[in-house]
Amino acid sequence: MKYTNAKKILPEMLIIEIQKYVQGESIYIPRQEKEHKHWGSLSGGRQWLDHRNAAIRHAFKNNSSIEQLAKDYFLSIETIKKIVYSRNKGSERH
Repeated sequence: MKYTNAKKILPEMLIIEIQKYVQGESIYIPRQEKEHKHWGSLSGGRQWLDHRNAAIRHAFKNNSSIEQLAKDYFLSIETIKKIVYSRNKGSERH
């Protein structure tokens, strides 16, 4: 995490107000909620998982057994069950 001296970016009156609560310590100021990125949205991880899960659902609908899917995808039987029986199909994620 990058640290920036508050004197370089904040107005003096705001610094004085913040000093009423904390002095000489590091504080974390989180991003606004609208700026928050969902997990995997930048790396492509979410898209990869959605694609994998869709392939698992497709194979299950075409009579692949849960046990075989677990072996093929190196996942537990419980994880395969969660994927094939879930209502969330990935593309509905925001």
